[in-house]
Amino acid sequence: QVHVVESGGGLVQAGGSLTLSCAASGRASSWYAMGWFRQAAGKEREFVAAINWSGGTISYADSVKGRFTISRDNAKITVLLQMSSLKPEDTGIYYCAVRTSVIVETSPTMYNYWGQGTQVTVSS
Repeated sequence: QVHVVESGGGLVQAGGSLTLSCAASGRASSWYAMGWFRQAAGKEREFVAAINWSGGTISYADSVKGRFTISRDNAKITVLLQMSSLKPEDTGIYYCAVRTSVIVETSPTMYNYWGQGTQVTVSS
């Protein structure tokens, strides 16, 4: 079993910045791909960003390219999501997910373990 815990959510004004952190433990491996997804009220969960074990393969949703940066620390099996130039439409619950594969995917169905989520609210 892999345990996933997110932190760092909160309330921020439009144009501001926020950094989310995700820690994987238990039977987690630094080889696993990790990703961030978000879900706004009344909407389906959507892909935000993902990173492979080395950081050599990174994928972003078009809506966050140029504003969000994903990175990882394999010694601690943690992933950061640095968010800047935040917009009200970035509001939602942000989930960290672990995929028991080295290959990055953008579909939430391809991820095996999930955190409880952390709320991000961007006010206009």
